[in-house]
Amino acid sequence: MNRVIAHTGAKYPIIQAPMGWIARTPLASAVSRAGGLGIIETSSGETQNCQAEITAMSALGLPFGVNLPIRFLKDDAMLRFVCGSGVKFVTTSAGSPAKFIAPLKDAGIVVYHAVPTVDAAMKCVDAGIDGLVVEGAEGGGFKNPEEVSTLVLLQAIRARTNVPLVAAGGICDGRGMAAAFALGAEAIQMGTRFVSCTESPVHANYKNAIVQARETGTLVLNKKSTPCIRSLKSARTQAIYEAGLMAPDALSGILQLYFGGDMEAAPALAGQTAGLIDEIKSAQQIIDDTVAEFFAITARLGHLAQSSSFG
Repeated sequence: MNRVIAHTGAKYPIIQAPMGWIARTPLASAVSRAGGLGIIETSSGETQNCQAEITAMSALGLPFGVNLPIRFLKDDAMLRFVCGSGVKFVTTSAGSPAKFIAPLKDAGIVVYHAVPTVDAAMKCVDAGIDGLVVEGAEGGGFKNPEEVSTLVLLQAIRARTNVPLVAAGGICDGRGMAAAFALGAEAIQMGTRFVSCTESPVHANYKNAIVQARETGTLVLNKKSTPCIRSLKSARTQAIYEAGLMAPDALSGILQLYFGGDMEAAPALAGQTAGLIDEIKSAQQIIDDTVAEFFAITARLGHLAQSSSFG
């Protein structure tokens, strides 16, 4: 059996990424109802609001998870809340999960950690993590400045460990899912694809900017400082890219961008899959299309294997 499905309780091994302010009940519940796994974010730092979202998701009786971004948590309030909330699946990110694993597992929670390198992956495995979210450089949002593609990173990590792997970055459909599974993944995580879906709470300008972007439509910013991010090209992000550094308050207008539609208020976080997304779909359509395309491709590849032929 697919280990990620066993760990999450979802129908399909398709996980929605934990985008700050965006990954809340309206989006997460739509993904979970469609057979994927919705994730509730906590990276916004709005502890009480995020706790309320977790409670609201729990009341729906749908499978879901919570993301705990270690570096962005002000104290242990969110960790303690999650441990007592009945949540069954947690992804951790942005820091070492070593101190989080024991309390989460003591609460009966399965824990996956997001990693951008082989070294980080092996440290997590040694610490007792249940699985890994393998984050390639193609993905949007916060990135490792040393860029390694999902294509390479999945292979490198699978060669070193047998824990369940979730492929993240550069995947928005069944083609990407089939490729990820061929490289050793048992699930995929999609962010940009779900940011631009019907149930996403962001402004239409943001969704349309993703749909209109080309494969070269993103930039990696602030590689010499922190945070390093991937975002859509705009006048603002082009200027940051050319300067080489990002002002400390560059993301302060992110809510104006997300929900007000001002695409120059802050860098619009998005992955390279923006160049592959050409329409706004519902979460149900995205998941149904992804699953159908995945099985069509793997059936064809299975036929090639059975016939021992490339024809």
